[in-house]
Amino acid sequence: MKEIKLGVNIDHVAVLREARQVNDPDILQALYTACENGAEQITIHLREDRRHIQDSDVKNILQFSKVPVNLECSINKEILDIVSSFKPHRATLVPEKREEVTTEGGLDVFSYENEIAYAIEQLHDSTIPVSLFVDPSIEAMEQSKKLGAEMVELHTGLFANLFAMLNSSLPYSNHSVKELEFPRHELSNKLEEAIQQIKLSAQYANKLGLQVAAGHGLNYHNVHEMMKINEITELNIGQSIIARSVFTGLAEAVKEMKRITSR
Repeated sequence: MKEIKLGVNIDHVAVLREARQVNDPDILQALYTACENGAEQITIHLREDRRHIQDSDVKNILQFSKVPVNLECSINKEILDIVSSFKPHRATLVPEKREEVTTEGGLDVFSYENEIAYAIEQLHDSTIPVSLFVDPSIEAMEQSKKLGAEMVELHTGLFANLFAMLNSSLPYSNHSVKELEFPRHELSNKLEEAIQQIKLSAQYANKLGLQVAAGHGLNYHNVHEMMKINEITELNIGQSIIARSVFTGLAEAVKEMKRITSR
């Protein structure tokens, strides 16, 4: 098996900070703690509305991080210019809507083909490797390769939602995923289909020469399914780690996830 890299997304630390508009919790302390306890990459998202990570955060994290920094961003020209000037270790192009709570769904690599191609070219001109955050499908893998990306990150949101609807109290909460309220046997079948779709996409991407990461909705309960897919060499996990840290502290939350994701 290939070694798998744990990328820890610390956006939600900044969410808490911005809720009170004070420098507490300190995003750099989160950076240091994550790195000291198993994070092999730091992932942050510089959103157009700056709802959590700020430009100064990106600058400071890039300056002080002892591990590579994966900077997620939209294909907005202003954002691309900023990312190009910062020169992160990698840029991951993601879809972005102002009204969404978090990034929902993969980048539409077909409808925005020209814009994405331009974004990749601009980032490459600044010697920044590019990953595309895409839904798992053979067609999306082919298109990502055609557009010139070095890597894809498979959007695992559908898998994560199906897993939670089947294996947690989510269906009985106010956050139940209405469109997935199926009988348990149907949920089980759909979950298996989603896992297979991720697996086939990862295998195909690997054959095309693309590096493969996975992320969105991964947590301590479902991540084992991604560990079974050898072609996935990187996982980017944020919300579940930060949520666990409320009870255990960030150091232990990162350590626990690293233990789970060590092959």
